[in-house]
Amino acid sequence: MTTVVPPLSTILASLGHAAFTWDVGSDQMVWSDHVASVFPDIPLNVLGRGAAFANLIEPVRSIRTDALAHSPLALGGEGTPYRIEYAVRTSTSAPPQWIEETGSWFAGADGKPARVQGIVRVNNERHARDEQLVKLSQNDPLTGELNRTHLIASLAETLEEAARFRTSCAFMLIGIDHLARINDAFGFDVADAVISEVGRRVRARLRGGDVLGRFSGNKFGLVLKNCTIDETNIAAERFLAAIRDEVVPTKSGPVSVTASIGAVIVPRHARSAEEAINRAQETLDTSKRRRAGSFSLWRPNVERDAQRRVNIRVTDEIVTALNERRIVTAFEPVVDTRLRRASFYECLVRMEQDDGRVLLAPDIVPVAERLGLIRLVDHRVLELVVAELVASPGVRLSLNISPATTMDPDWWASIESLMRAHPGVAERLIVEITETVAIQDVDDVRGFVARLKNFGSRIAIDDFGAGYTSFRNLRKLGVDIVKIDGAFVQNLAHSADDRAFVQTLIDLARRLEIKTVAEWVQDEQSASILRDWGCDYIQGRLIGLASSERPWSPAMAEAVPAAG
Repeated sequence: MTTVVPPLSTILASLGHAAFTWDVGSDQMVWSDHVASVFPDIPLNVLGRGAAFANLIEPVRSIRTDALAHSPLALGGEGTPYRIEYAVRTSTSAPPQWIEETGSWFAGADGKPARVQGIVRVNNERHARDEQLVKLSQNDPLTGELNRTHLIASLAETLEEAARFRTSCAFMLIGIDHLARINDAFGFDVADAVISEVGRRVRARLRGGDVLGRFSGNKFGLVLKNCTIDETNIAAERFLAAIRDEVVPTKSGPVSVTASIGAVIVPRHARSAEEAINRAQETLDTSKRRRAGSFSLWRPNVERDAQRRVNIRVTDEIVTALNERRIVTAFEPVVDTRLRRASFYECLVRMEQDDGRVLLAPDIVPVAERLGLIRLVDHRVLELVVAELVASPGVRLSLNISPATTMDPDWWASIESLMRAHPGVAERLIVEITETVAIQDVDDVRGFVARLKNFGSRIAIDDFGAGYTSFRNLRKLGVDIVKIDGAFVQNLAHSADDRAFVQTLIDLARRLEIKTVAEWVQDEQSASILRDWGCDYIQGRLIGLASSERPWSPAMAEAVPAAG
């Protein structure tokens, strides 16, 4: 049996290939048979000329001649190989056909390309895969919009163009309100459906040329080109209404959604992409704090900028003071109401400054909390208090800790290490937590209290009465001492309302077998009233305010009575 081998052109055509030779000087191209099966919509007379064929090529018509010019000449008369990819479009309505061309060119007497021979093949599938990979690298998989990286790149490009052509643009951040609640109530798949629908609604209301991307989990970023302040306000209201006015249908049922928007005009109020993002985020946070579903536009604010400069300076001062051991403590006595002897001392933070002045706790703690430095301050105060307890074996001390510290694992590691290193210290330590902390999460705080009491330490609730903690929660926490907020004590002798309130607190605390401390006691009359009501301890101006001096000696410390 004789095997019939089909012509080479037939084999090439079956593979979607076609071969050619191209005489560069005459620009004549000769193709293998069946070339029409590769280029069915291109007339043969167009295929016969290199220049005519180049007119159909995208994105760069000269890609074939450029490839010849830029590939190095092969020595020894051998052909110089090249490989290029391009698209061929036969009409504006037809999709492009992607081609891979591989061949070699041969030089003439002048060393320049004189003849080319090669093969072209249709490569639409590979190009589609490449495009898909590019799309996946640039777009958010959930919404199909730009991802954060390419959104920021587009913002940076827009800023450059706006600065060059002196146009006004806007950058917006749209944040879906309370998305965590949707996650909890319906599940993450429903929340994803909400995110996708919000993106679709915003996309439907964009102008041509505007850019939309997913900035983070619940936020979309928008670059609005050639957009004035008035147009930004109008656009924001249009986006908010589109999200708010219709419920989002999901597989779990309709979900009502609102969003908040923060925006900044660029480059007028932001010269870089980073600055634009920070200011849009700032105004978005302002919108959410003011009212969910609202819009804020960033504007210069002299007071805000001045406060930020102060924050930077104070941050540096606090960190420097910590490093230079200029964070110290002062000691305020807490005395037995009847004996008028110190039962323990409250340790209050102080910061010594270079000029000799000393900043008090109200000057330090709120700023440190706002700037995220309070945990460092609390760690330092813990070290100082334990050192005092070690140095004075009979003294009892209390220290205040901030809300964040109650759940700080590093603070727990520090106190456990110190307590193990210094047996007997824990029993003389009282840790004060504010009432506002105690009522935020009773179960978490109860765990905090239990861990400290296992060391042998005591727990006091500070500023009691300011947050109106229920006595049910107070009993559940298992605290040892309640410190009555001084705001109710300082005018005790002159305010019938304060007297009724404080007396009730003392009476209830006694029933729960919890010791009481009255803060801010100003006069003897108030002290006498508190003693008669059964208040256990008092502190304040009448007794003596905090001092850096240690009002005890080893001999006196041995005689100090227990705090309970």
